[in-house]
Amino acid sequence: MDTQRQQESLKQLPSLDTKGAIDADGHILEPPDLWEKYLEPKHRDRAIRIQKDDEGREYLEIDGRSSRRVRNGMPAGLGAMDRVGGIVYEREPTDLLYVDNAPFGAMDPAERVARLDLEGIETAILYPTLGVLWVAECEDEEIVQAYLRAYNRFIVDFCSDSGGRLIPIAQLSLGDPVAAEREVIRAAEDGVKGVWVPPFTTTRLGVGHPDHDRVFAAAQECGLPLGIHPSFEPSWTIPGRYSEMRGFQYTFFENVTAGDAVRHAFTSFFQYGVLEKFPELKLVVLEAGGSWLGHWLDRMDAVYASPQGMLIRDSLPELPSHYFKKQCWISSDPDETTLPGVMQVVGPDRFFWASDFPHPDHAPDYITHLNALVRQLPEETRPGFLGDNVRRTYGLS
Repeated sequence: MDTQRQQESLKQLPSLDTKGAIDADGHILEPPDLWEKYLEPKHRDRAIRIQKDDEGREYLEIDGRSSRRVRNGMPAGLGAMDRVGGIVYEREPTDLLYVDNAPFGAMDPAERVARLDLEGIETAILYPTLGVLWVAECEDEEIVQAYLRAYNRFIVDFCSDSGGRLIPIAQLSLGDPVAAEREVIRAAEDGVKGVWVPPFTTTRLGVGHPDHDRVFAAAQECGLPLGIHPSFEPSWTIPGRYSEMRGFQYTFFENVTAGDAVRHAFTSFFQYGVLEKFPELKLVVLEAGGSWLGHWLDRMDAVYASPQGMLIRDSLPELPSHYFKKQCWISSDPDETTLPGVMQVVGPDRFFWASDFPHPDHAPDYITHLNALVRQLPEETRPGFLGDNVRRTYGLS
């Protein structure tokens, strides 16, 4: 099916009422051969690949081994947002459903720009899909760093001909802080506009731990915002409160509570005084919703002022909310009905919106919800929420 006919299939989708919007957290589906093309030659025999099992079901191969989590045909549904909304494309089939089921704009930069035009969106900041999955299962830090360098080079190339409408963000691993520091500097020179980390570390240290200070210093020096984005996590991160509650039958529970990991990582930055040590560092909280933030800041301030906060006051001389309003931002979902009240309390310049396209958490009519949400906001705060807050944070024109 040609591009024009695919675009016709999307004309049923709504468009934004206001111009100048920026999607603060969109995703791409990485090409299946990305790591075979972009890995350094000495690592290419260990490339991440999508393979098929004996029954023809697709799975992710990581460093020569079958993924324990991304298997049994799961790759075929990673970009299922359009299908959730009943939009199915007629394409010439390839050998992989992961590719055949990809929605318009998920794997091709020109298509992504065309989709932005259809939705009335000016710019999209881009994160990976496979990249938030494989990190939970790869413990060899040398190959982890090689995988990330390959992806980071790829995403710069993917965005390079978009006229600034697709924004590359580099992925980091804090398992080797020296390598991560080098990658911040290299990726900044390559043209990325930000970096992100998952909410866990292979060393089991808090994301904000002092062992990672050199990475935070490099991000500050390069002027790159540091994002915390959810990912699949190793099995040892499961809380011990329940005996299991992980697996296919618990997808509801896992998805509702997924933001807890991001909140823990975010809070570790205050425990370790990171934002006091690095006063120009920009910290961005992603894909965990935004409406919880009001309670969380109140709770951090209350604990800080209590005897339980005594031990961190030397490294964090101001209330946690002070640092948030100075150095932090948060993305929110288009259907968060309680967000306007929280924005009024915390400050409207701290909030973005994000689509999570093409992941199937939402149907593709998220623009309808976003239009309704924006209408609830005071008129003077709408441009900031829709795009200007993102421009200021990432230094976009």
